[in-house]
Amino acid sequence: MQSFSPPLFPPQTQFPPSGRIGVAVVTAGPGVTNAVTAIKNAQMAESPLLLIGGAAASLQKGRGALQDIDQLSLFRTLCKACVSVPTVRQIVPTLRRAIATAQSGTPGPVFVELPIDVLYPFHVVEKEVGGPKNTRGLRGKLVQWYLQNYVRNLFAGAWESQDFTPLPVKVPLGSEDEVQRCAELVSRATKPLVLVGSQAMLPPTPAEELRDSLEALGIPCYLGGAARGLLPPDSPLLFRHNRRDALRDADLVLLAGSVCDFRLSYGRLFARGAVVVAVNRDRAQLLRNADVFWKPRLAVRGDAASFVVGLLTIFGAGVLPTREKAATPTSQHLNPMDLLYRMDALLPPDSLLVADGGDFVGTAAYIARPRRPLSWLDPGAFGTLGVGGGFALGAKLCRPEAEVWIIYGDGSLGYSLMEFDTFVRHKTPVIALVGNDACWSQIAREQVAMLGSNVACGLEFVGE
Repeated sequence: MQSFSPPLFPPQTQFPPSGRIGVAVVTAGPGVTNAVTAIKNAQMAESPLLLIGGAAASLQKGRGALQDIDQLSLFRTLCKACVSVPTVRQIVPTLRRAIATAQSGTPGPVFVELPIDVLYPFHVVEKEVGGPKNTRGLRGKLVQWYLQNYVRNLFAGAWESQDFTPLPVKVPLGSEDEVQRCAELVSRATKPLVLVGSQAMLPPTPAEELRDSLEALGIPCYLGGAARGLLPPDSPLLFRHNRRDALRDADLVLLAGSVCDFRLSYGRLFARGAVVVAVNRDRAQLLRNADVFWKPRLAVRGDAASFVVGLLTIFGAGVLPTREKAATPTSQHLNPMDLLYRMDALLPPDSLLVADGGDFVGTAAYIARPRRPLSWLDPGAFGTLGVGGGFALGAKLCRPEAEVWIIYGDGSLGYSLMEFDTFVRHKTPVIALVGNDACWSQIAREQVAMLGSNVACGLEFVGE
């Protein structure tokens, strides 16, 4: 049982590499409240996560028990479902439904609250809650009768056999008509472009099948989030730079799990008259900022990877990074672009990259080339600094054979520096590359332009 939030980051890394749901267990009260940031990160990253939290005994709720707070209300806006288990016999069916809910549709976190009286053995609960054996007076006998019946109902059916098999996961799919309409639009395009987002990496479509489909379609692609590494680093279809210009030049854009949020300037990058086809499991994400800055010709609520594979069944079977800036000498210290190119050259085929930072990580996203599908982890749209240590720990435990790298900014490193003690004690070796520019550079870039000052952003190098 944990009472702090960093352990909730490793379970989130279970899903992208393995396709399995992550599970985290926290203690009641502070353990639950400290999980809020991690759960929000899982929600925005669309990671299926089962959070199990302890709670005060059901009979004592609202009566001032230790750590007795309304925990369900904390997570109703963050989780796909929030449930408190009232009896022992309902633990298994509740967890089965929670696991299926977390993975169905748009994956996300689910919170299951287990009051302490459904966790303790019968004889302990009976002793603590069952009341005195001998009572006097009508009031005492009524209280004793109520408490004894409460305990009996709490454990009724607890020892009966139950079904432990997983419930089916429901995945929304685009219709054959929608796939056909998209195929017709693509066939008429002269400069089509595909933007593949993290959501395209969700089961049930294997990453290898999606990769083969993209290569067979032959449409230039930009990969974002967990989709980085889907195409080989030397693929002629893989575009990595000048995305803004490419979007303005494209006459058809297929958003395969990508969202028109800040990462796409809220949908303002598309050329006038360009055909936009959006595919997303979540309706809100599917139409994010639609009819404000952009409007889809075709909006499909369904699984992006299955949709791309469906396009291939109908059709049948770049831009190289510039090294000019990397070669430019710097007045002091190292050229970060040259450093990242050198790191990229060292990455083995089984490497897994964890990105945690701002300016330095943004540069790494342009240069580092993930070697295989599902080998890039970043905080996602929530932009949570400090996930690096937890993500790397989960990634190494999930893929012990992989060479795990953390790409840190000097600011984000401070949030999880203590996790290196965890790496050593649990013999989970990782490699960390820190871009130390003694500045909150991502903030300073906009702050200086807007306010003319880098106050609170510019720091100093130690020893200089």
